[in-house]
Amino acid sequence: MSNAVIQIKDLITQYGDKTILDGINLDFYSGQVTVILGGSGCGKTTLLKSIIGLVSPTAGEVRIFGEPFGAADEAHYNTTLRRIGVLFQNGALLNSISIAENVAIPLEQHTHLDHSLIDTIVMTKLHMVGLDHAANLLPSELSGGMRKRAALARAIALDPELLFCDEPSAGLDPVTSAALDNLILTLRDQLNMSVVVVTHELASIHRIADRIVFLDQGKILFCGSLAEAKTSNVSEVELFFKTGSF
Repeated sequence: MSNAVIQIKDLITQYGDKTILDGINLDFYSGQVTVILGGSGCGKTTLLKSIIGLVSPTAGEVRIFGEPFGAADEAHYNTTLRRIGVLFQNGALLNSISIAENVAIPLEQHTHLDHSLIDTIVMTKLHMVGLDHAANLLPSELSGGMRKRAALARAIALDPELLFCDEPSAGLDPVTSAALDNLILTLRDQLNMSVVVVTHELASIHRIADRIVFLDQGKILFCGSLAEAKTSNVSEVELFFKTGSF
């Protein structure tokens, strides 16, 4: 396929003497929701952090939109960051400022728009996630699901072409989790995004995944469509889709 938005070649990531990712070769494709799976400590969150530059790989290369990312000069790095949104596992909202002020942060940091236009964009994003009424509230005044939606509004503030989500359903009840999954799919279609999700929630995977990447001990054990994953002859993958556990 020629529409790869992320290309990873021979990626090795180590923490001290411990190898977490061991020779990863992987492409992520435009318009798809790719789910990264694997047991605890397999390297899935490290893979996500290595892609977006929060962890520096020991060796190998990450290309985003066809250009090297991790080793890019600062100007190119910042330009690429503007095309990426990240929904962190805990939301990572700043508790001392309002939801609207949280959503405005990427716009204030990466654009030269005047305050009135930023305010308009912020309210548009909050409307997209169903939080018009919460603009002036603090994160502590929201439920867990609402905080995730607020963090999602911030992640899409710059209309990113790529959205990364680290355990978006963690800690949410099934109804709230399903609503968040459907929201991610809706936003993907509205904003024409490609989405990379780290999760182990089986119901969520069935709702959102186009493609599955299954990691084990720092290596890719399986890569393919959701349908292929569910009929895989790989014992670890088969076990997960039968039982929901690793």
